[in-house]
Order: sequence, then structure tokens, then C-alpha cells
Amino acid sequence: MQSDRAQDGKRRVAIVTGTRAEFGLLKPVMHAVQSHPDLQLLVIAAGSHLIPPALTFRDVKADFDVADSIPMQRVGRPTRPDDAQALGKGIARFARSFSLLQPDWVVVLGDRIEAFAAASAASVGGWALAHIHGGDRAQGIADEAMRHAITKLAHLHLPATAQSADRIHRMGEPDNHIHTVGSPAIDDLAAIQPLDDTRLSALGNPDTILLMHPTGRTDEEEEHALNQTLSALDGRRVLALMPNHDSGRQGIIDAITSAHVQTVEHLPRDQFVGLLKRVARSGLLVGNSSAGLIECAALGVRALNIGPRQAGRERADNLTDCTACDQASVRTALADALAREPSGTHPFGDGRAGPHIAQHLADSDPHDSSMLRKQCTF
Repeated sequence: MQSDRAQDGKRRVAIVTGTRAEFGLLKPVMHAVQSHPDLQLLVIAAGSHLIPPALTFRDVKADFDVADSIPMQRVGRPTRPDDAQALGKGIARFARSFSLLQPDWVVVLGDRIEAFAAASAASVGGWALAHIHGGDRAQGIADEAMRHAITKLAHLHLPATAQSADRIHRMGEPDNHIHTVGSPAIDDLAAIQPLDDTRLSALGNPDTILLMHPTGRTDEEEEHALNQTLSALDGRRVLALMPNHDSGRQGIIDAITSAHVQTVEHLPRDQFVGLLKRVARSGLLVGNSSAGLIECAALGVRALNIGPRQAGRERADNLTDCTACDQASVRTALADALAREPSGTHPFGDGRAGPHIAQHLADSDPHDSSMLRKQCTF
């Protein structure tokens, strides 16, 4: 579908953000697109950004002009059937948004339902789709299936690592449409200052950051599993961040609340990274967030990864895995994690993923029929 170009001839790039975590990764990409002479940035905020109490839509709006917002999920409706309904709603709303905005490129990252909804609307509706962080392995809940489904919908592939690029190749995608760019999660790390003493004190001077997301279990199962982890962390100064909006969220919140640890609903990315830098020397991140495997690896921060959510993702020497969730196993793994001396080496690129991505969007023709007309190659 040929778009109505802006008068200056720039390619219109609609970047979709649906969660607080993925927005942190997309910010360097958005800035790179915004500053590229041949590109025009259109930011679309969707899904979890619009759900209280965090309302992280405000973080997006503080940094960028928001071209459109796409409501999907409903407050208090976090089950998987609810997500399926939100997905359908999102596809319809993204199709309407793209029809109005007429982007040359639609850009999504990762594997969440917001990215899948935007990818589905773009692919079926005839808009060129670029996918960041495709080819990764991370079990999640339905994440693995959605990530690879987005790969088959996408026309331009921007994986973070060589392993991920090879998986995309083996899925039958043409090599000239696959460009290894690194992870934008590490682009801005060096520029972010460690958290100052005043803010660190307000957060309880933590030596342990807890960031645990649901894994598809019931609320009761999630609460029981996290209680085991919290018991193993007894004696440490824990700061707990609230989980994402997947099924099982309430159980995690109940466990955090009953443990009476310091909590915060949301930390803007600069504060989160600044906090990681403050705990790097003697502390660690505990949970199942990808931040433990990517940002922490680049910063040399120890991370204790609990459970199956990140199964299959590439690992650096900062990480200790604990597949079991009982107190004894977590306690043993915690001791192993604290004994590590991370090197800061990682497979996630040179810290310039944003500019690399922007350049590929400028160089790749979004109206090339050989790119848009996909065919299975095996």
C-alpha cells in the first residue's frame, strides 16, 4: 500500500509501544528515527500504558508527541481469555490508526499482545512491518509463539544477536531482510547516572531488586511461589517492583504486600537503570525479567533468574538460574549469585541499535513488492 508521504518526502515510521518495559527499550530507537533526516517518527501508545494505576502513557507523552493511543486491556481483567479479547480489539483499532496515519513502516518489538495486534493489522492491512528482537527464545506465557508468529508476519527483521538472526534464517526468512542490530536495551546505559543518595534512601536503600512477572499460573500458585522466594530473601533490603498485567498478577501483588517489603508501582527507565548501577557492587536483581539477562549483563550486575519465564534466552556470566521456586533452592541459588563477579561481556551488540535500526528503515524500501509478498522458502 503506497502511503501519502509527508511534504518533505520523509518515510513515516510508526513505532508501537505497549508496555513500560518495552518503551524503555524503544526510546533509543524513537530518538534515532526522530533525528534521522529521511524519517518521520509517529509514536503509538497502546495496551498496558493506558491501564491504571501506573498509567505509563504519561511517560511516553513526556518524551514524545503521541500520534495515537490504542486501548486494549480492561482494568481487573488479566486472564488469558481477556487477553485474547483485548488482542482482537487491538487489531481493529490498529487497523483504523494505520489507515489514518498512513505509515511507510510499522515497527514493533518483542512478543507481547500489543506488538502482535499491531503486527497482525499491519501485515493483513498491507503496511510494511519491521520487527525488533525477533528470533529470541523466551518461554513466557504465550510469548514464544507470538514472537515467532510476528517474525512470519514481518518484512524486515532486526534481531539483537547472531543466534537470533540464525533462527530467523532457519524459519525461512530471506537473508537480505535480516539485519543483526543488537539490543536497544543497552543503547542508553552509559549516559544514565547512578541513582542519587536522596532517591536511593526514599526507596529504602535496597541491596536487592525484586522484579517478578506472572508465568501463567493461578493467582494462588503465583502467590505461593513468590512467598518461597521472599522467605529466601529474608534479611536483605528488598525493593519490589510491581508485575506486568499478565494472568497471575494479583497473586504476585498479594505476596509482595503480605511480605511488607518496600514496593514501588513503577520506576521510569532512568531511575531503574540508575538503581541497578547503585546495587551493582554488592547487590542483585531477583526475579524473571529480561532486564536480568540483558541490561544487568551489560552493566555487570548480578541477577538471579527464577523459574521458566526466560527459558531459552541467551545468557551472560552475570546470571544464576534457579528453576525451582522452593525456599531452599532459591536460598542456595542466591548464595551462588552473590559469589559471581560479572565481566560485563554480553552478546547484545555495540550499544548503537537505535541508529542501526533507523538506518535500515531508511535504506529498505517499504513498498518493494519482493519484500511485501512473502513466500515460504522450505
